[in-house]
Amino acid sequence: MTLPTTTEAERIQWGRPAESISSPPASRFLHGPQSRRFELRRTFSICRELIRGFRKLHFVGPCVTVFGSARFDENHRYYDQARLIGKYLAESGFTVMTGGGPGIMEAANRGAKEVNGRSIGCNIVLPKEQQPNPYVDMWVDFEHFFVRKLMLIKYSYAFIVCPGGFGTLDELFEVATLIQTGKVQDFPVALVGTDYWAPLIEMLKKMAAERTIDSMDLDRLIIGDDPGDIVSKVTDIGMKRFGLTYGPQIKRYWWLGEW
Repeated sequence: MTLPTTTEAERIQWGRPAESISSPPASRFLHGPQSRRFELRRTFSICRELIRGFRKLHFVGPCVTVFGSARFDENHRYYDQARLIGKYLAESGFTVMTGGGPGIMEAANRGAKEVNGRSIGCNIVLPKEQQPNPYVDMWVDFEHFFVRKLMLIKYSYAFIVCPGGFGTLDELFEVATLIQTGKVQDFPVALVGTDYWAPLIEMLKKMAAERTIDSMDLDRLIIGDDPGDIVSKVTDIGMKRFGLTYGPQIKRYWWLGEW
């Protein structure tokens, strides 16, 4: 390999493709260094998005977030599982929170809505626009995945992970990492679909054997197929470990943007 001379190396600078200039601001933000003015504006925009999320979701109550693919329709067995999970969570007194989109997210919100439970969506704004599903009582739109993911985690006392793709895996391992490192409490994490997750569980066992994770990181996962059993375990842990109780709602103030 031939290294550039000092003169050549000095000319190597950060650049970005020409098409990125016309990219949406949230996308352009991730294309390396931008102008100081642009990055300052994005900083304020991200702060506004955070504050709006905090105020809108402040009174949602103890939530359980359900993660899963947007690609399953209502005729799929995983959709039916998620719908029952949403129903049982709502009947147990939890607010059901999802990413607000179709598929598993819609199913969980739908199940909660059908028994008059609280149903919340944190919707991501995409180039191919994703609309909130029709079963949410309230939703918040986010431009940035990391802000949306923060909201899905911040207000939840448990996480139920149904079959999904890259996004679902990202959310699962974000939660697992936060619990492992003590950034959040040891909230229950459930994987629904033993067949679907079997290869992942084998990989986690290998990681535990190689000591890249601790065995307790694997042991804390709840794994099963029965929505009722999953929700029962999540509810039991939430009530006993974190002292969740049924109580009166806190007063809201409209002038703070609180719903």
